[in-house]
Amino acid sequence: MVELLESGLKNNHLPEVFPLRDEIDGNHFPCRFIKVVPIQSWGSSNFNFSIWYIELHGRDEPHIVRSCMNWYNTYREKEAIRLCLKHFRQHHYVEAYDALQKKTKVLLEHPALTELHNELVLKGDFDACERLVERAGQEGLFTHYISQQQYTPKWAMIEPATTTGNNLYDFTETRPGMRGGHQMCIDPYTETIYLYGGYDGIQDLADMWAYNVASQQWTCLSKNTEIEGGPSARSCHRMCLDPERKQIFILGRYIDSASRTLENLNSEFYMYDIEAAKWTLITEDTGAMGGPKLIFDHQLAIDTERQTIYVFGGKVLTYVSRSPSETERSVESKFSGLYSYHIPTNTWTKLKEDCRDFKSRTGHSMLFNSKTRLLYIFAGQREQHRTTDYLSDFFTYRVDTGEVNVILDGTKKEGGQVPASGHTQRATIDTELNEIHVLLGLKREKEKNSSVRSASFWVYDIMKNKWSCIYKIEGSGDHYAIKQQQVEPVPRYAHQLVYDGVKKVHYLFGGNPDIQSHPRMRLDDFWSLQLSRPSYEQLVRRCKYLIRKNCFQEVALTDPIAGLRYLQTDLAELVDHKDVEEAKEFQLLASTLFKDSGDDEDTEMTDTDMTQQYIYRTQLFDTLVSFFPEDMTQPRGNLVDLISLS
Repeated sequence: MVELLESGLKNNHLPEVFPLRDEIDGNHFPCRFIKVVPIQSWGSSNFNFSIWYIELHGRDEPHIVRSCMNWYNTYREKEAIRLCLKHFRQHHYVEAYDALQKKTKVLLEHPALTELHNELVLKGDFDACERLVERAGQEGLFTHYISQQQYTPKWAMIEPATTTGNNLYDFTETRPGMRGGHQMCIDPYTETIYLYGGYDGIQDLADMWAYNVASQQWTCLSKNTEIEGGPSARSCHRMCLDPERKQIFILGRYIDSASRTLENLNSEFYMYDIEAAKWTLITEDTGAMGGPKLIFDHQLAIDTERQTIYVFGGKVLTYVSRSPSETERSVESKFSGLYSYHIPTNTWTKLKEDCRDFKSRTGHSMLFNSKTRLLYIFAGQREQHRTTDYLSDFFTYRVDTGEVNVILDGTKKEGGQVPASGHTQRATIDTELNEIHVLLGLKREKEKNSSVRSASFWVYDIMKNKWSCIYKIEGSGDHYAIKQQQVEPVPRYAHQLVYDGVKKVHYLFGGNPDIQSHPRMRLDDFWSLQLSRPSYEQLVRRCKYLIRKNCFQEVALTDPIAGLRYLQTDLAELVDHKDVEEAKEFQLLASTLFKDSGDDEDTEMTDTDMTQQYIYRTQLFDTLVSFFPEDMTQPRGNLVDLISLS
């Protein structure tokens, strides 16, 4: 059967329409029946599945169906022949294999893999096999397989180099202090991370720092930017960087309701010239120029090519009287819409109002894809009076046309296949890899146990429209956060994450660990995160290791002394001793030297019988073939699997 769709239904009675897969290798295939397999129900696990009515729409014109059937029958015939060829070859039915291929002219696989099979299975020329594998790696034939592998995350705590005098523990002058609600941005060309402001648990901060990755040193650019013509102390603001023109832009901040006045609710907009080390107040109030009013917890994204900044969401700060009958909670929350700011002309444009179809929010993510010119917006929350609506929708906005495309509306039960709502998240984008990375911060699992903390890291494949969770940590209680803080970043919120798209490294700093016994505690830990997949060199090494392991096992059965020598030299040099499983496997291979050759029957190959040697070589070939693109290989299935016992 062919999988047509994996999705979910909304928890309501309204009709829904789903596009189904209808092509194989670029050709439409006919579909007469579909099978629906329920995976997860709404509500508790005791609820029954309820699907009332399904209607299948498509093309049923005779001339269209006829051409599809003709192609489909030809496709099935070819695949059936290929399954037979695979079965005959695996079982060493040489005459049947040759006769069927000669009659049908159907190729089982790409000629390069047929050559590999001949050298490995038929001839046992292991050196030739290694050369073929090396050539495949150089020609990029393993690229697709590598791209399908799950990332392996590697966190590393960064201990900046210090320039202090005798007191090695005095970091106050050489690195930023503890904080949350700060902002960071990165210049990938100079490998410099910029950090500004935040809240240290007592007060807002106005210091600005730069971290040079190459020298591993922090530099304090300003202890108080306000006295240098820059922004005042603040938190919950947003910052973006233009790496081409070396400019940093800062917008928004949070002001406690008790400190708000009609005079201090202006939305100041600043620019910092990195090369000139100079602040410029672009405008005292963006709201008066057609831009957003004073907001916090919004998002900025910059289009460096067209010198345009996009601002979306955030809660609008309003003046709240201190009369007993009116409090901040009693005032209806106002959310800001989508704006664009054209830097050269100093012009603001409102692109979208906060509305039902384009909900504004706080705590969300927004990323700009410079290649497709799309804004990616997802998750966040909307607070109305005493209730909080956690959003899990995901959509794009095309900046040139205003077109909105909903990828995920957040109303369906996805069963853990997408990032959960209600988390503090930080997101980055890699336009070269077509990936979005999301770090979900601290969440207390209140449904189960209020002391359980969790955090996770997700990768979204833009081309495949697929989320993958590659990292998750959970722990209980405040002691967990303290114990694990030297091993990996503890779950937190109000932190910051930036991404070097050139070196493919994330950097995390600070945040609030939500320690109940220390409510004012903030973090100043600094981490790097690298996501790695096997390189083609590593995959080639793995293939060569498997080939030499099989070679050793054959040699050891006939000549244990030669086998021992081969084990200690040729095979040992390819073992990855950092891989615990592979190293243990290598150590156990020595037992083969003491195995009685009589334990394996039919050690000599004949033309008519399939020997153990032939079986082992065929199994190795099937393993090696799995690393190649599917359109080059023999069918994944087996002929015998089509036989049922009914």
